Amino acid sequence: MTTDTLIKVSGLQKHFKGGQIKALDGINAEVRHGEVVVVIGPSGSGKSTFLRCLNLLEHPTGGTIEFEGVDITDPKTDINKHRQKMGMVFQLFNLFPHMTVMKNLTIAPMNLLHKSKAEAEEKAMALLKRVGLEDRANAYPSQLSGGQKQRIAIVRALCMDPDVMLFDEPTSALDPEMVGEVLEVMKQLAHEGMTMVVVTHEMGFAREVGSRVIFMDYGKIIEENTPEELFSHPRSERLQSFLAKVL
Repeated sequence: MTTDTLIKVSGLQKHFKGGQIKALDGINAEVRHGEVVVVIGPSGSGKSTFLRCLNLLEHPTGGTIEFEGVDITDPKTDINKHRQKMGMVFQLFNLFPHMTVMKNLTIAPMNLLHKSKAEAEEKAMALLKRVGLEDRANAYPSQLSGGQKQRIAIVRALCMDPDVMLFDEPTSALDPEMVGEVLEVMKQLAHEGMTMVVVTHEMGFAREVGSRVIFMDYGKIIEENTPEELFSHPRSERLQSFLAKVL
């Protein structure tokens, strides 16, 4: 593993139904510091399973995942300690409905990083300003639009000072007019050098922001390249047919 490699995935497998379904079938991949790796592919190709394995929300059936030089698939590893350095943003926000935005943002930094209330709130407020939502600090999730909820979910992950951000189809549950505001925040993070792994159907984002694009199908990586090469000169017939449908 080279020094600039943040995540190294070797021979990753994930089977369901006693091995009948191979959601992941021997994935090898690396994510380097400062990269934006975008994972694309048809529904059911294993993209989200791959992402959820990276922080062991799904436990792999086989293979290893090294994060910052530590094999996190080793049962002796304290996975919660490593998860704190991996921000995760889900499709459906996962905000606590009974808590204000500020409480949603400060509960983990106070409980897990042992920050004082004042320190956690100051950091949360600074991040809310960055995404244009400082006026929503005392609102409840039910009072926010989908785009606002997702921007809050991104801020919540950033409050933990992660080394990598994992995005699982962050715009797929949003109305079309709200997609842009979330992608804008993600672009900003990419420009600031945040390491990101993004599972998405947004081909424009993959093309514009990705350092590398991975195309998956049937639990395998079919093709991997720079956005320019992958979209302009797809090598495999499977990728050619996929792009013909989505572009």
